[in-house]
Amino acid sequence: MMGLYTERGGQGARLIVLLHGLGATGAVWQGVAAGIEARGHRWIAPDFRGHGHSPAEGPFGFGVHAADLARLLADEDPSQITVLGHSFGGVVGALWAGGLFGPVPSRLVTLGVKQVWSAEEIAGAQAMATRPGKIFATEAEAWERYAKVSGLDGLVPPGAPELARGVRAVEGGFALAMAPGVFGAVGPSIEAILRGVQVPLRMAAGSGDPMVTLEQMREIDPGALLLDALPHNAHVAAPERVLALLD
Repeated sequence: MMGLYTERGGQGARLIVLLHGLGATGAVWQGVAAGIEARGHRWIAPDFRGHGHSPAEGPFGFGVHAADLARLLADEDPSQITVLGHSFGGVVGALWAGGLFGPVPSRLVTLGVKQVWSAEEIAGAQAMATRPGKIFATEAEAWERYAKVSGLDGLVPPGAPELARGVRAVEGGFALAMAPGVFGAVGPSIEAILRGVQVPLRMAAGSGDPMVTLEQMREIDPGALLLDALPHNAHVAAPERVLALLD
């Protein structure tokens, strides 16, 4: 059985499950996790398979990630679980909350989920999944690339804790910890996955997020909202404002 690398903290009965976006790691939730602890709750932030310190074994479809998540949380009381998923993580959380993998969480909050994918975008992602990962001659080059791929470039300084586990040493240099195959998850209808959610759903995105519009979100969640002046990685830019979505 493959186990995901996870970080966790806090105390109390309520558990907030923090799911990162494609190409990132659970480390992006540093600020949000601190706020959860201050509110007297627990949190857990896994690295999805093919990311960070989790095993890089495929397949990498949304269903596999949702099954990994259900297995990770099998001993928790689902009535005490709230999922907060960013982008790709929001889709995984939504699939888990659809009931196909056993007990569902009590609530799902998504942030910056890209609902509409063109045929060209899907083909591009599938092509990326088949390409070998680039090897960088220096660690600094690899970290620079990781910051861009994870969307953290310009949001956090080099060496910030939110960047943790994004790069690994390999023969001949350094590479992103992310397995290229993770892009192969792209393809299934995201709107269909979101419509299948069986628990209360709240959707949000930064107003500066180019991947989603308020109109698209409100087709699924009439109460969806935009967070003013925040980017795709709103949880990194303004953790407290994202935490407010859980209230």
